Amino acid sequence: MTITALTIAGSDPSGGAGIQADLKAMSALGAYGMSVITALTAQSTRGVAGVRAVDAGFTRLQLDALLDDIVPDATKIGMLATAELASTVGEYLPALSATVLDPVMVATSGDRLLDADAVDAVRRLCASADLITPNLHEAAVLLDEEPARDLEGLAAQARRLVERGARRVLVKGGHLDDEATDVYADGERLELLRGHRVDTTSTHGTGCTLSSAIAALRPQRSSWLEAITDAKAYLTGALEHADALGIGHGHGPVHHFYRLWPEHGAG
Repeated sequence: MTITALTIAGSDPSGGAGIQADLKAMSALGAYGMSVITALTAQSTRGVAGVRAVDAGFTRLQLDALLDDIVPDATKIGMLATAELASTVGEYLPALSATVLDPVMVATSGDRLLDADAVDAVRRLCASADLITPNLHEAAVLLDEEPARDLEGLAAQARRLVERGARRVLVKGGHLDDEATDVYADGERLELLRGHRVDTTSTHGTGCTLSSAIAALRPQRSSWLEAITDAKAYLTGALEHADALGIGHGHGPVHHFYRLWPEHGAG
């Protein structure tokens, strides 16, 4: 039977992040991707020029129309630009399975992307999702703390997020160490998921790609941790092949289809 995966997120016209990255990752990993658009962005590999949130009522219409016909096997939630959007999407989470919330609140640079009301609404969503995947800056915002300075601090923040109601947490470590280590925590375990750092500036959409890859793989794997581990390996490969694409003049996208495209065809 065909695996179906839904992304509820913003659009990226450059194709490297947002729903475009989500759909590419889902397709590359064997899931039929569907999308509900929550925001339009004007952006490229060089940065974001503007954001226009989709009306919450129309977001609800998109969800109702889709779910009346197709119930996804997994759902990834990304950019929710307003408190109203976050609250609206939150109404649907209890009826959805294998939900992955990527709380897009803080850019990798540390810049805030949401106002205080929207951040509070996203905080409330964290208890409804099956898995949340904040970066180290977002984990700090969710806890109203300073960002972790080392892996020990990151692990402690992951535990506190679970204590405050999150079912499962994957905190992305960024550049805290040389092994690209992320921290997984749930009510029973804490795991350090080590990888290797890829020397590339083509990192546009890495968070979107990882969360959507987890969603696509969860119905195909026996556990959340297995899906996360395989998604992390997929992202590492997409980063390793990213420079072959040669897309854009800023931070280019990862190569979602590196397993499918012949190397000489990239770009």
